[in-house]
Amino acid sequence: MQRHTTMPLQQARCPAQASAFARAPCNRSRRCVHVRSSVAAETERVDGRAVRRSLNATGRYVRQPTKDEKSQALIDEHGVGYSLSGLVAQMRDNDMQWQQGEVTVKLAKAYGYCWGVERAVRMAYEARIANPDKKLYITNEIIHNPEVNQRLRELNVEIFEEDDGEQGKDYARISDGDVVIFPAFGATVQEMQLFKDKGVKMVDTTCPWVAKVWNSVDQHSRKSYTSVIHGKYSHEETIATASFADTYIIVRDLVEAQMVVDYILTGGDREAFLKHFEKAVSKGFDPDTDLVKVGLANQTTMLKGDTQEIGKMLERTMMQKYGPDELNNHFMLMDTICDATQERQDAMYDIIEDSSINMMLVVGGFNSSNTSHLQEIAEHKGLPSFWVDSAARIDVENNKLLHKTGWGELKETTNWLPEGPLTIAVTSGASTPDRAVEEVLDRVFRIKDPSFAGIAAKECKPLELPDEEH
Repeated sequence: MQRHTTMPLQQARCPAQASAFARAPCNRSRRCVHVRSSVAAETERVDGRAVRRSLNATGRYVRQPTKDEKSQALIDEHGVGYSLSGLVAQMRDNDMQWQQGEVTVKLAKAYGYCWGVERAVRMAYEARIANPDKKLYITNEIIHNPEVNQRLRELNVEIFEEDDGEQGKDYARISDGDVVIFPAFGATVQEMQLFKDKGVKMVDTTCPWVAKVWNSVDQHSRKSYTSVIHGKYSHEETIATASFADTYIIVRDLVEAQMVVDYILTGGDREAFLKHFEKAVSKGFDPDTDLVKVGLANQTTMLKGDTQEIGKMLERTMMQKYGPDELNNHFMLMDTICDATQERQDAMYDIIEDSSINMMLVVGGFNSSNTSHLQEIAEHKGLPSFWVDSAARIDVENNKLLHKTGWGELKETTNWLPEGPLTIAVTSGASTPDRAVEEVLDRVFRIKDPSFAGIAAKECKPLELPDEEH
């Protein structure tokens, strides 16, 4: 019988997630950048497109991987890339399945590392190899995976993590000649401008799909449309995206989107509306004037179906208020849904329809937005599902694990693996290296069979990866 214990989320922070560097308080006489936990903090408006274009002219800007062999060897050694010979690779060669004693494992058809994440990790490793004697910094976690970030810390790469939301991040100790890496989520326009002025070398690992959203938001601004951003206002990607917009409002879900369309159609309590969205709007936002012309953008990790529905809601609303002939003067829509996010969500919807499955395992960082949505899909289906960020959450001896729900609650469950035959479906978030999945399954097999001695490595078919097109 399973037993659940709810735990405070702060207790979930595993040692690998602890920063190896202490940050000094930001002295206001020094230059700090307001990168904050909400996007509504005051920041100087900067022309995002002009800043991005100017970086190339510095001679200190890198935005393409080199595919360096030494870096690849270190990535393989650290287990932060794709599996080439381990269990996940062997499952790919075996119709996405594996039988180990009484346990049948079925791997989702699309899972784990997306191209943009693998690209970001590769570029961070290449930056370390190419600059062995320089100080390296990342403006945030490179991706939302504790083990990958810890590996970078072990390579003496300093990561600026979330700040207190008031003073901003203190970049004063970064100086001319240092190397600054922009993570896969991107950096704000203000950060780009700062590091351009500082004279540092910049390695931009921003996912091209995120940059595609920035281009959309830039179009909104240039045509005087307000950007309605489907995302989480405290997420690093959304913070960066909002920095490219002149006027914006961020909606987390369909409920908040309905609040926006209701206000567009009928108005309402202006102060109550602004109070609700106080951390999710641009400075000086006025719902009475700034919702006349809107364009839709999205955080790339949000649920595809929700983003599409929000687009339909805004389109219907503007058509109802202004008429079909005026729709294009009041609503702008560009396709910014990430292919990788969509594919992983679609694969999740497919695998949960398999009636042979007894439970779901979701592997990915606890602060990973795209992983949380995979967990939500299983929960909405009513399928028992356990989300862990690493194998360290699984206690083999006591058949116990610490896991997170889609709504953010941390639970400890005992006797989570029942006796007898068992079919488990497995997926992983887009920031999750294959080795993390392999280590989780290793502990599952050891719980079910104490004599289990591991999976022997076997050379498998090489992965077909997309060419660098951006």
